[in-house]
Amino acid sequence: MKLDADEKELLESVERGEWRPTSEAKRERTRYARSAKATFRKDRRLNIRLSSRDLEAIQKRALTEGLPYQTLISSVLHKYASGRLRDV
Repeated sequence: MKLDADEKELLESVERGEWRPTSEAKRERTRYARSAKATFRKDRRLNIRLSSRDLEAIQKRALTEGLPYQTLISSVLHKYASGRLRDV
């Protein structure tokens, strides 16, 4: 992976040990871990019909993103349901 000048500077700073966790770091990690676990828990099934063209487009986007297409669909639906899906 190629890094730009700012990224290289940050990486070198981290490697020199100049970064220290904040006093809230453990609590924040716990909160984010709980949130991620709840987000990715899959406890329901859904059957949906899509046009072949839409499914193929979704599968291509998922391949580009390096995700299984069902994970991509789940992520988009989650973002919509939580009000975080925005038009670009």
